Amino acid sequence: MQLKKKQPSLWLLLLASFSLFAAACGGSTESTSDAPDDEDSTSESDESADDDGEDEAAVGDSGDLPGADKPIVNMGRGNWSSGYVHAQILHDLMEELGYDVASPDLLEFAPDLAYQTMARGEMDLWPNSWYPGHLSWWEGELPDGTRIGDNLSRVEGSVMPGGGLQGWLVTKSWADENGALTLDQINDDEALWSQLDSDGNGKGEFFGCPEDWTCDDIMASQIEFAGWENLEQVQAGYDAMFAEFLIMAQAGEPAIMYTWTPTAYLAQAVPGETTMWLSVDSDSVLNDSNPLGREGGENYDQSPGYTGLDTDVCLAGPDGCQLGWAAADIEVTANTAWLDENPEAHALFLAFQPPLIDMAIAGVALTDSDGSQAAVEQIAADWIADNRDLVDQWLATALAAG
Repeated sequence: MQLKKKQPSLWLLLLASFSLFAAACGGSTESTSDAPDDEDSTSESDESADDDGEDEAAVGDSGDLPGADKPIVNMGRGNWSSGYVHAQILHDLMEELGYDVASPDLLEFAPDLAYQTMARGEMDLWPNSWYPGHLSWWEGELPDGTRIGDNLSRVEGSVMPGGGLQGWLVTKSWADENGALTLDQINDDEALWSQLDSDGNGKGEFFGCPEDWTCDDIMASQIEFAGWENLEQVQAGYDAMFAEFLIMAQAGEPAIMYTWTPTAYLAQAVPGETTMWLSVDSDSVLNDSNPLGREGGENYDQSPGYTGLDTDVCLAGPDGCQLGWAAADIEVTANTAWLDENPEAHALFLAFQPPLIDMAIAGVALTDSDGSQAAVEQIAADWIADNRDLVDQWLATALAAG
């Protein structure tokens, strides 16, 4: 494998493709951590904490910590790898507050099961909510007759407010050669959508989302709302779809795929070089009309979309660069009863806002690893060690809530 040799350029590609959005969203593009440059997992900050006890002093004696003597916390995570590291960081910080926290990989769920499990009290928190879309899962009913959302609390402002940029990437060379700028244009021109029709069923295909991720429901609603009768969504495991998309895009073949930030996928797809973000017409941005009549479907609303990307990475249609998706709020959701009993944890969640670019870089590190839970834990531990001052501020805020 040559990943180690290619890694420096991968960091640069990620920074180039991601920094514009992070700046526009108010997220810091200045990482307070350094990209890993060796295989020694023990950092200087780890050693100094061991030597002088500053790490322990930041949160006080273990017996005085808010989580001490409380029942084990059942924390989960989403079943997409770009959410693993920030979930693990939050897990580790809760343990610094004295909580005994189950490893998030033990309760790895797609959104449909995550919100049900939390509402039943079988999981206490889940730091991978994408709002407003995931609010659709709050509308289901539990066996006791209560609505799922009646038992949940959204911790607004936590994690990555406005951090979930999302949209469609298209093969750059194909778009350039065919003058393709928007999904509406592709849908309306048989000469374009027919090149995406790999199975000959009379519809052009784009790679979408797995069936339990919510974004698949949003795209189905967008197709209906915009009248894209010549396009359809392909659904399978995301990593498998992305691998196929990347091969096609690198070969210059026609291909379109939904993706998001912060994630390592952009460092591989390289908007501006291999791919481009694809626009939609402004009147095709899905509103709250719920065209398919799905439960909670009004929460699929993507208006006013996102228009903040430059034309060096985004194809501009008649209405400029319009991705057709709002930048989602990535937040913690928790069981309300549990959250009310743990004000210090609540305060930590509100303070917890890791820099967007750091989490994208962490995604690259995870992609370059063996992908194991041990790798997730090491990347999270390294980030905490490299950002000790910021982490201690969050912990101090949490302790002050007691």
